[in-house]
Amino acid sequence: MRMPGRHFLFVPGPTNVPDRVMRSMVIAMEDHRSSRFPELTRGLFPDLLKIYGCRNGEAFIFPSTGTGAWEAALTNTLSPGDKVLAPRFGQFSHLWIDMMQRLGLDVQVIDVEWGEGAPEDRIEEALRADKGHKIKGVMVVHNETATGVTSDLAGVRAAMDAAKHPALLYVDAVSSLGSIEFNMTEWGVDLAVAGSQKGLMLPAGLGIVCASPKAIEATKTAKCARVFFDFTDMRRANADGYFPYTPALPLLYGLRESLNILLLEEGLANVYARHTRLGEGVREAVDAWGLVTCCRDPRWYSNTVTAVMVPQGINGAHVIDVAFRRYNLALGAGLSRMAGKLFRIGHLGDLNELMLLGALGGVEMAMADVGIDIEAGSGVAAAQNHWRKTDPVAKRRVARSEVVYASHSTGSINT
Repeated sequence: MRMPGRHFLFVPGPTNVPDRVMRSMVIAMEDHRSSRFPELTRGLFPDLLKIYGCRNGEAFIFPSTGTGAWEAALTNTLSPGDKVLAPRFGQFSHLWIDMMQRLGLDVQVIDVEWGEGAPEDRIEEALRADKGHKIKGVMVVHNETATGVTSDLAGVRAAMDAAKHPALLYVDAVSSLGSIEFNMTEWGVDLAVAGSQKGLMLPAGLGIVCASPKAIEATKTAKCARVFFDFTDMRRANADGYFPYTPALPLLYGLRESLNILLLEEGLANVYARHTRLGEGVREAVDAWGLVTCCRDPRWYSNTVTAVMVPQGINGAHVIDVAFRRYNLALGAGLSRMAGKLFRIGHLGDLNELMLLGALGGVEMAMADVGIDIEAGSGVAAAQNHWRKTDPVAKRRVARSEVVYASHSTGSINT
């Protein structure tokens, strides 16, 4: 049976696509080798560098996903048998490690408790012990959506510098780019990967990689096999505004519109501030419910996803199922070792306070339905109070004499 009203999508990705972005993608197909096509594409690459906070690198756009971008970053800069260092602290860092191993890389894994971020001290220790500089890359997931944790990339870079190690710094920015502050050049990130379906507010279908000059230099000696994801082919075609094969044309038009929103209209500083406020409000709600998040320390709080631990005896998957079937609300599930232990509220991309209040109201009803003892409205009220106190829009008290109202009897306007 059809559920009336709008579906509430509050998973950590894919995210809501703005109506104007959807409209921009409703286009007739065109010749992607015409002389006019570069008018669309040439502006995308420098604007993507701005989103990455990259002053001197190159951006690559693949018709793919974040997983494809992972593979592109690895295969273009490494050779089979190369040693890499990777902390594992959630499902997505685990999956990236799995890919590295399947590509023939020698992965030195640093296992970390799920709910913690990348351990800067252990990374520095491992790099100091690598006297022969055999480790070619350090792999960090910036925002681990499985646990609601954001790692300190500046701290990781400081650890690498303290160890005086030349390894490349690889970063998964899939659920942070365009939502959480990202400073690629300042933090010394060499390769950063993303997908279109999260902070960039698009459907899935684009895998995006940003590479530093040091990473580009590494492509000259990398021996991993690659064809579809070859940077060299991309660089050759992109120089003139083209692609080495058919691009995802509607998504490129959508990307143009999304970048306009992020860079020219809202502005990145405001985007980051909005996500910070929204994330804080959700955490206030969790606290008001008497629950805790999976994130073990406030310094790692994610501003794009909150992983809410459910009480003993409650299955988090039950909360998710009830929210979906009864209230048309989609929440993120607990993954792998966190399955059943939590549910996740995604709060990134195109959203505001009222949209998120609707999601929190649905979460409260679903939790009450499965037997979690919470006070109805407590989380919603806590989030409301936080957002009203931190609203950047100036307010003033309006006197009764200033209220403008319409006369029902005459249709005139009185003051």
